[in-house]
Amino acid sequence: MSNFFDSRVARWLDDRLDLSPIKNLVEHKKVPIHHHTVWYYMGGVTLFLFLVQVFSGILLLMYYRPGENSAYESMQFITSKVHFGWLIRNIHAWGANIMVLFAFIHMFSVFFTKAFKRPRELTWATGFILLVLAMGFGFSGYLLPWNELAFFATKVGTDIAGVVPIIGEKLKIVLRGGDDVTGATLSRFFGIHVAILPALTTVLLGLHLLFVQRQGMSEPEFFEELPEAKKHYIPFFPDFVLRDALLWLVVLIIILSLAVFFPWELGLKADPLASAPMGIRPEWYFMFMFQSLKFLPPHILFFEGETLGVLFFAVAGIFWMLIPFVKLQNGSINESKFFTYFGLATLAFMLGMTILGYLV
Repeated sequence: MSNFFDSRVARWLDDRLDLSPIKNLVEHKKVPIHHHTVWYYMGGVTLFLFLVQVFSGILLLMYYRPGENSAYESMQFITSKVHFGWLIRNIHAWGANIMVLFAFIHMFSVFFTKAFKRPRELTWATGFILLVLAMGFGFSGYLLPWNELAFFATKVGTDIAGVVPIIGEKLKIVLRGGDDVTGATLSRFFGIHVAILPALTTVLLGLHLLFVQRQGMSEPEFFEELPEAKKHYIPFFPDFVLRDALLWLVVLIIILSLAVFFPWELGLKADPLASAPMGIRPEWYFMFMFQSLKFLPPHILFFEGETLGVLFFAVAGIFWMLIPFVKLQNGSINESKFFTYFGLATLAFMLGMTILGYLV
């Protein structure tokens, strides 16, 4: 990289754009090496998978036609007539799920290494919102093929949104474009999926990367306590970047393998007049919430059980986003242990409910 900055092209750009911040990043940024270093790669993989989604989504957008009488047919055309259309569609479907998976892994790795603490509170908050947006991509994109399973899953999902107190019914109508899931719902989800969510994600992703760059790589508490002579670092460029790129290649190979050997079935076209098929379930990353709501009784005191459940998850999500600002009273409990136990309990609950949802 240093040779590049000595080239005529770099000097020409430097005269006009001032490349000194980039040059300083390339020459001085270091990555700490310890037994938690592997978690540093999770954010980069999530970013790479987002780029895969953007690229594959643009290719699908060239042939996809939103509409009650055209969406399913266009998906059939993509998967059967367009050269490698089936591959791009499966890459997009598998990539979406794997992107959310790595986003969760990244979030919990940051949590358990305590990398959300000062001065990285805003980095954590923007990262959590990006995870929510990624789940929003999954929810909105699920309906776009307009098949039977997606239709009824969306109906269930928007019904759950409708139980939110005060704004629930209005929110459901806004999402559906009416009282029922129709072609208007498909058009709205299409607009949300290809315009609103990408715009929000681009802004927040830019902020998130800016925060990461300004604050540098976080160092675990045990690493900070080591004497300087025992701390080891590698250059961000090119060492860490090349390792990151190698992992991206491995992930891409996995996605391609899944797309080829385990393609996503298109299923039957949605029929609003048909009865819902058995075993309607949301995507796996919503399963823990879906299964939890099923265990609640119809009424708890004077409230509907489902309403209290939705409120609980909303409050829990806000608390999780604001957890860097939580301060325990001195002497009450070890703060580091509290966060560890709280994180383990949260992870166990999510995994347990997800597994139970597929077993029951």
